[in-house]
Amino acid sequence: MGYLKYKLLYTILLLSAFSYCNAQKTTSLHGKITDAKTGAPLPGASILIHDINKGVVSKQDGAYQVNNIPPGKYLVEVSYIGFSTNAQMIDLRNSLQKDFLLNETAVENETVTVTGVSSATLIKQNPQPVTVIKRQDLVNTTATNSIDVLTKLVPGVNAVTTGPAISKPFIRGLGYNRVLTINDNVPQEGQQWGDEHGIEIDDYSVQRVEVLKGPASLMYGSDALAGVINIQSQVPAPEGTIKANFLSEYQTNNALRGFYGNIAGTKNGFSWNAYGSYKGAQDYKNKYDDYVFNSKFYNKNFGGMIGYRGNWGYSHLLVSNFDQHIGMVEGDRNETTGQFIKTLPGGEEAIATNDDFKTTSMETPFQHIRHFKVTGDNNFKVGASNVDVVVGYQHNQRQEFGNPDDASTPDAWFNLQTVNYAVRWHLPYNNNWRTSFGVTGMYQTNENKAEEVLIPDYNLFDIGGFVFTQYTKDKLTLSGGIRYDTRHAVGDAMQEDGETKFAAFNKNFSNISGSAGVSYEVSKTLALKANIARGFRAPNFAELSSNGAHEGTNRYEVGNPDLKSETSLQGDAGIELTTEHVSLDASLFYNHISNFIFYERMQNTSGGDSLIVDPESGDELQVFKFAQQTAHLYGAEFSLDIHPHPLDWLHFKNTFSYTRGQFSKAIDGSDNIPFVPSARLITSLAVDVLRKGNFIRNITAGIESDYNFAQNDPFTGYNTETATPGYWLIGAHISADITSKGQTICTLSITGENLGDIAYQNNLSRFKYLAANNVTGRQGVFNMGRNFGIKLNVPLSFLISN
Repeated sequence: MGYLKYKLLYTILLLSAFSYCNAQKTTSLHGKITDAKTGAPLPGASILIHDINKGVVSKQDGAYQVNNIPPGKYLVEVSYIGFSTNAQMIDLRNSLQKDFLLNETAVENETVTVTGVSSATLIKQNPQPVTVIKRQDLVNTTATNSIDVLTKLVPGVNAVTTGPAISKPFIRGLGYNRVLTINDNVPQEGQQWGDEHGIEIDDYSVQRVEVLKGPASLMYGSDALAGVINIQSQVPAPEGTIKANFLSEYQTNNALRGFYGNIAGTKNGFSWNAYGSYKGAQDYKNKYDDYVFNSKFYNKNFGGMIGYRGNWGYSHLLVSNFDQHIGMVEGDRNETTGQFIKTLPGGEEAIATNDDFKTTSMETPFQHIRHFKVTGDNNFKVGASNVDVVVGYQHNQRQEFGNPDDASTPDAWFNLQTVNYAVRWHLPYNNNWRTSFGVTGMYQTNENKAEEVLIPDYNLFDIGGFVFTQYTKDKLTLSGGIRYDTRHAVGDAMQEDGETKFAAFNKNFSNISGSAGVSYEVSKTLALKANIARGFRAPNFAELSSNGAHEGTNRYEVGNPDLKSETSLQGDAGIELTTEHVSLDASLFYNHISNFIFYERMQNTSGGDSLIVDPESGDELQVFKFAQQTAHLYGAEFSLDIHPHPLDWLHFKNTFSYTRGQFSKAIDGSDNIPFVPSARLITSLAVDVLRKGNFIRNITAGIESDYNFAQNDPFTGYNTETATPGYWLIGAHISADITSKGQTICTLSITGENLGDIAYQNNLSRFKYLAANNVTGRQGVFNMGRNFGIKLNVPLSFLISN
């Protein structure tokens, strides 16, 4: 591990020195940003060039100037709150004056994406479906973690949850290692195979999220079979500015309180950033269960960035440290009263009380997760080309505590270390062609440091090379590419009580990925898209070699070292319609997966169910082994956003998603794929008034209907899932900006979730399958009841004089 880190660092230094020696002339872009209707200047507008990660803000008279731009052709994005984004491809081989006119509108129509493509691209020119969520949308949405926010804002995104702190992202019915989460240009590695393992990213620090739906193995390799969630946490401040942000929130249901502070600046190419946050919550409650014992959690996180930009490119060093404690809900109850019970030292039990519920100090079992990450994010100018070099080191430590007689000693301790690397060479524009090629991969080791062991100590190395190209002329955009990956996985042998716990193994997985797509702008307001992509996922170590009881289930899991890589072939078709008052985005997909990995019950030599006694609990467990079969998924999503003229202040938005997944052959009488979300329809009606108020402005108020249809197609094999009835939740929100002298002092937002205090169970909640309440006869634990939230967001911005 250490040798590889030093070797990659040495490579970065060599490239940096080479690029510095080859530094060349630079250009500049300057002009004014004004209101297209009135001609008034727009101070504080953002001018951003994504491909070189460089931006500025306009001055009081609307003037802006971006200096030290390497000659080339760039997509320049200009945005201002309350106005439509203006994004244009600009040739900057020489310095240029360019004025931008922005139209006041509530419908976004020129969003730029950097996910799944080699360089910044307009979403309407990207053949794969991509949704961009900005910081303002994240702040205005109430949830207990960032993935839950995405499930409310992005159709087709759902989450398998284990309480309010743990949400595993699912895209179009696929999750775990099939969805790749990227944070600040580095794939997040933190034992994604586990049911009770979240993404471990500080949600308060998130500045922007891009969600790509569909196979993205071409650009990212294994684990991007279902899609990508690209999270940007640390973004350099615009040149010549210091920006600060302070946020606090409170939620009534579980007394969640959170605090976040951030300050960043850029001057003469030198950038820096620092942030810290705290979030803590007591046990949540609902109408049926009252307080859910041990559903509490808290996070303490910090991070920062330092970097420099010159005419040779830029180099940024980013550091983050995520520290989280999560209580684990077992759902055990008193048989007479139905109240939750807690386990005491000495094997005794007691009924949980208000003092147990209303604290962030958790009881066993609980988890302690620490995720440290340092990233070198670099871009070098080499001749007329640009080279991105990204190296990241991650250290994920997951400790699980379950012994009340020794609550400070972990029963399980996964010590995961990962080095990620990526080198991408972007060729200059050539007759409407943009082409990139590169290599990405990682080296990873896992060590067990406690008594309970589910997977072996292991190491793996993978590397993949790709070529991606895009052709744009007039209204037509064609894009595609090909990639080859290989992964080498080594599992260590392990003895337990004189018997073999894990046998040593050495496996190689190789695959070819690719995609081809087209986007055609029928008119300025209408775009048609189609894409076909092949993705893959190598089996994870839990699937290859697990040997132990799976916590929270009645299963003893046995890995299968003969598993092959999953491969998918998915087709997408979509339409985007954007006018001044209406925005429509609709897409259809079909995904065929070969070698889909699932678990099946093992049989003993006599043909009956294989059973084993858990040495820790003494419970008799059924034995399951991972297997493979062909599967397919299909579905649709649409989003309709209406601002009827002349009632431009009225906002009517609807999103709908539907996914169906099936095996080619039934498994224990069921051909349904597990963890497929139910259909969902979200409708909101809101008003936006006082956009130009003197003291209070940008008042937004509305109500929301969230209807989850019944899921009557669960995976019933081995009694894994049961049907889930539909439910309907009503919410409301109001927010406003407090201003002084035209500047926003703070934004106050108040939300109400599940106003009817409906008792419901989402079909992807793992709490649904906890123990039954013998008093009421209800199975499992229900989701959160009525919840009010309040947030105060204080943004500060200062121009640095020359």
